[in-house]
Amino acid sequence: MEIEEAIKLITDAAAPVTETMTVPLLDAYGRIAAEDMISEGPVPAFDRSAMDGYAVHSQDVARATKDDPVRLKVIAEISAGDRTDLRYTPGSAVRVMTGAMIPEGYDAVIKQEDTDYGEDEVKIYASSVKQRNVCLAGEEIAPDSCVIKAGQRIGRVETGLIAALGKDEVCVRRPARIALISTGSELAEAGQSLRPGQIYNTIRYILGTSLRQQRLEVCLEATCPDDARLIEDRLGDALKAADVVITTGGVSVGKKDLIPAVLDSVGAKKLFTRVNIQPGTPTIGSALDGKVILSLSGNPYAAMANFDLYFWPVISKLMGSDSYLPSESMAVLSDRYDKVNRMRRLVRAYTKDGKVYLPAAEHMSSVFGNTSSCNCYIDIPAGQAVSPGDEVRVIRMYSK
Repeated sequence: MEIEEAIKLITDAAAPVTETMTVPLLDAYGRIAAEDMISEGPVPAFDRSAMDGYAVHSQDVARATKDDPVRLKVIAEISAGDRTDLRYTPGSAVRVMTGAMIPEGYDAVIKQEDTDYGEDEVKIYASSVKQRNVCLAGEEIAPDSCVIKAGQRIGRVETGLIAALGKDEVCVRRPARIALISTGSELAEAGQSLRPGQIYNTIRYILGTSLRQQRLEVCLEATCPDDARLIEDRLGDALKAADVVITTGGVSVGKKDLIPAVLDSVGAKKLFTRVNIQPGTPTIGSALDGKVILSLSGNPYAAMANFDLYFWPVISKLMGSDSYLPSESMAVLSDRYDKVNRMRRLVRAYTKDGKVYLPAAEHMSSVFGNTSSCNCYIDIPAGQAVSPGDEVRVIRMYSK
């Protein structure tokens, strides 16, 4: 099966999150808006001065020059934050500071550098036209406009726009709940002392960090030895609590690869069991009662690469937002890659300015440390040779 078909099968099986929650605006960053947010009025609500100067009627200064200035009576001074009910008086000007409300009838601002800075009377040395140096009402947000759309991820700019509406709370989708189950009697947690034959459970931290970075809820984390009964119990707990369950290890055909049998035991429907991709060919996608189970390799790089391939499209479906999908592009290969692979292969790489480089010398799935200098995968088709100067397909690492 090709990756694209496997992704479609597993995303089709995912049930979207429908629950919503209201959170304080400053806690909304990274979350998904649950409803459209419509402005009730213009933002700003009034015409403002774009600079320090004098509000004028443009026709009064139409012929003003340095040699033949126009003299206007200064009838008031307005600073930012002041409220005014002034109306235009012919032959007058109002001194205004940046951000100040422009009184009704005045349609332009002369910057103070084009005046004599007069207080009771001001000489205007430059002409103007309507709306020059004026920030118009509704310039930022027009009345009745959709400021935030349902399904939109809330970033720092979106937070500012919501604040501009005067709202301090946001209705967002409940974050997807993810369970992580690591299998393998050889695994120890960071902070523990290693017994002979043990290794630290690095995959838990790689995937757990990716989930937390995207404001998803890690509702369960467990490490199980190679014991089918224990794995089945943990999987049962995870299916009760989570929208998506991720398992690592035990997916191949070895004596201790117990995940396929455990999936059968709990009644999960296997959507795919082998995909035309290296690393991570034995990855299994399953579904049970609207819950997705993604079973990844126990090799760190294989687990991370296949997590990026399958998980983010699933979350995009669950959360109703395309913002989770990794970006794809074409880039020019700069370094040599001489191997011609029997299967489609994801090669860790680094892309910048339309070019892609291979900073990692080793590409074994059991080695992941050299991935810290990478930010993408090169997707190389099976049987295809690539050379420097070739254009190749690049998938950005989401967590970078």
